[in-house]
This record gives sequence, C-alpha cells and structure tokens, in this order.
Amino acid sequence: MDDLSVRSAEAGDVADVRRIARESWHAAYDDIVGPESVGSVVDEWYDLNHLRRSVERDDGVFLVAEIGGGSEDADATDDADDPEVVGFAQGVLGGADDSAELPRIYVHPDHWGEGAGSAMLERVEDELADRGAERLRLVVLADNEIGNAFYERHGYPTVGSRESEFEGETYADYVREKEL
Repeated sequence: MDDLSVRSAEAGDVADVRRIARESWHAAYDDIVGPESVGSVVDEWYDLNHLRRSVERDDGVFLVAEIGGGSEDADATDDADDPEVVGFAQGVLGGADDSAELPRIYVHPDHWGEGAGSAMLERVEDELADRGAERLRLVVLADNEIGNAFYERHGYPTVGSRESEFEGETYADYVREKEL
C-alpha cells in the first residue's frame, strides 16, 4: 500500500478506533464467539472514554495506520482526500521481566493483507525496544486463524496457553512472544 502511513494516535482518533474494532472483531470472531458476544466485548473494551485514556498513556505506544490524504493537488477543504484511519495498535511497557504487551492490533477487514498490520507491528516493536523492552508478548484466541497466521509470519511462536471467558463461555488462547 503506497499511501500508507503510521502515526501516534490522538484523542480525536478514538471513534475511528472503535469503528475499526467493531468491524474487525465481527469479521474475525463472529464464527468463534458469536456476534452478540463480539458486540458486548467491543462495547466494553472499546468504550470511548477508556480509549481516550489508553491513547494518552505514557507507558507505551498507541498507533493508527492511515491511507490517503497525500495528494498535493487536493483543495485544502476537500474532505475526500483526508486520510482514512484503517488500523490501530497498542503496545504497553511494564512487564517485570523487561517484556511489553501487545493488547491490541486490528486492521479494518477491507484492508486486510495490504500491509497496515505489519507496518504497525514493526513500529510498535521498534518503539518499545527503544524504550527498553526486550520481548513483546501477546494473547490470541486459539481459533483465530487469521490472527495466528499473522503472528506466525512475524516470528511470534506460541510459548504457552491459557483460557479466556466471553459472555460466560470459555475459549482457549495462545500466548505468543518474540524477542525484540
């Protein structure tokens, strides 16, 4: 994707983050946990006030990927040429063992496979490593084939397993980790 850029998220991005979360969660998880559970989880985990606080944290990085907006010929008032946020990622420092966590990385399903996720993951890794993290850990549902394939491609082997609960149902998770 030639017109892709990754930048630090701002409080004004939270509505786009929530929209992308809802679309990507439904695309990735409806068949695993059900659309009702997906809706409930997104409503809780992607509350706009909670997202604003996450964007403003200073113990990590919160990024957005956007496309478009690069035309030099565009009229300054032409909204059609404004960049479109298509993904987001959050990395958080603070592991007792010099590790960091990747609690969120999602790309709108219309843009899967175009490089936004890879670009954001690389930047999260670089920024967290620059701030002292030696490894990045994440958790992904075991049945999330798209997510697991993405992490495998980027060098995140499974180092453990655990269970999570959504709406009273228990699901298997993989814990994945990569040395930075």
